Amino acid sequence: MSFLDRYLTVWILLAMAAGVGLGYVYPGLPRAMESLPVDPVAVGLVVMMYPPLAKVDYGGLPTVFRNWRVLGLSLVQNWVVGPVLMFALALGFLAGYPEFFVGLVLIGMARCIAMVLVWNDLADGSPEYAAGLVAFNSVFQVVFYGAYVWFFLAVLTPALGFEGLAASVTVTPTQVFTAVAIFLGIPFVGGIASRYGLSRVKGEAWYEARFLPRVDPLTLVALLFTVVLMFSTQGETIVAEPASVLVVAAPLVVYFVVMFLVSFLMGHGIGADYSQTTTIGFTAASNNFELAIAVAIAVFGIGSKVAFATVVGPLVEVPVLLALVHVATYLRDALPWESTTRAPDVDSGGARPSDAEDD
Repeated sequence: MSFLDRYLTVWILLAMAAGVGLGYVYPGLPRAMESLPVDPVAVGLVVMMYPPLAKVDYGGLPTVFRNWRVLGLSLVQNWVVGPVLMFALALGFLAGYPEFFVGLVLIGMARCIAMVLVWNDLADGSPEYAAGLVAFNSVFQVVFYGAYVWFFLAVLTPALGFEGLAASVTVTPTQVFTAVAIFLGIPFVGGIASRYGLSRVKGEAWYEARFLPRVDPLTLVALLFTVVLMFSTQGETIVAEPASVLVVAAPLVVYFVVMFLVSFLMGHGIGADYSQTTTIGFTAASNNFELAIAVAIAVFGIGSKVAFATVVGPLVEVPVLLALVHVATYLRDALPWESTTRAPDVDSGGARPSDAEDD
């Protein structure tokens, strides 16, 4: 794990503090940004989304589709259990905070396509399945994220009797789909063009070893840039309501832990080996907070509490998922496994050295 990724929570906290200070020193900053011909936040959000989508190896999809058992479990965990669980936690914890509720739903609908590769690698998960599942989630997200957000917020929330909660923060399908088209669609097209265009011209090895390390830091730089600007508009709110971070963080911690443990145990239950089970667990537990932040800002504004709630996502996810890496390695030794080998080729059933031999 790189130095920048390892201390992501620290960088976000520092960016929050810098933003609050900037807002007090230059209270007219939001008005000044509105007068610019190009929205700097929008540019930052597009740049933030590009590296994760450029890193995805879409060629890994066939590996995942060859094993319907693993694909089916991951599909259910990522696109049924995960969104429903986050929605339920949002209702249970944040029914009295409508904007925070919406922010949490935006996070829950966005499946992880970047940091999951880090957690998976640290826990000795299967890189083949991680690449394939990330590619699958990337494509699925482009098509269905807008529909998911609209359904859970505009349809399911009032249908369950929370009409007041739904009416207090309105969101239209057009707003969500427009935001997704811009902040996910443009980087997605750019990522695919980079992956296949540059790999063909310069070679796959050059792309992985030279190009990706150069563009990867753009995500963190753009994220911190966005956080600084966001909190420069919310300085008074943060100082007046410091407990707001804890209010949003509580359901997120529950979500990450429950999703990982349930997914991990289900993977173990269907007979997947440790490396595949770990990949299933971290893919299901992680979220694409960059997309949630982008949509929140595009639809509700950079100074909204919805946007504030989404930025708490990475603040909580990094330390919790790092802790779950240790949980995964503990369960590797504590649980009995039907197979102690890792199979990169699901068709041939070829075996890789056991975890004990790797050590």
